[in-house]
Order: sequence, then structure tokens, then C-alpha cells
Amino acid sequence: MDNSQVLKGVLDVAVLSVVSEQDVYGYEMVKRLRELGLADIAEASVYGTLRRLYNAGEMSSYLVASDGGPHRKYYSLTPQGFKSLKAGLADWASFVSAMDKVVAVARPKGA
Repeated sequence: MDNSQVLKGVLDVAVLSVVSEQDVYGYEMVKRLRELGLADIAEASVYGTLRRLYNAGEMSSYLVASDGGPHRKYYSLTPQGFKSLKAGLADWASFVSAMDKVVAVARPKGA
């Protein structure tokens, strides 16, 4: 199953969820999502989502000096971001509940 289309629909919730746990910088977000099971997540998708959520006012950012390279841009949730996360989690729970009902009626052919 190609998860890319499903992932596009839930990437905002995934990113907001991770940032709600702790402030993160871009590549740390990519690593964390991969550790949590989204192994095929593209860096460009994550960076684009971070930028879009920041521009929408759902995240704020700040720079931290790095010992081994350029400054890192950390992201944190704004009050609007927490509201969006809460709404996104409710939408996700509703979707999962509906899909559980749909797949419960599925019967493999020949079974």
C-alpha cells in the first residue's frame, strides 16, 4: 500500500503532535517521525509542513547556536497550534473509528 497520499492528509497532525512533546528543529523532526514508524517520510515534506504551519501562525520559531554547524531553527506550538492539534486529533479519531467499521465488514475473497 502506498502510504504517501494518506500521509499527506495527516502530516500536519503528526508534526503538531511531535512539537507538542518538545520543541524540535527540522532534521530532528524528520528523525523523530521515522523513529515513530513513518520510515518513508520525505525530508522535503516535513520541512514544507513546518514552514506552512509556521506561516499559518500555528508554530513559532527561535534560533539556537550549534557547536558543529549552522544555527538550528527550533519550532514550538503557539496557542493556535495547540487548538489545531486538538481538532486534528479529534478528526483523526473519528476517521479511525469510521475506517475500523469499514474494514470490519471486509472479507477476503475465497474465505
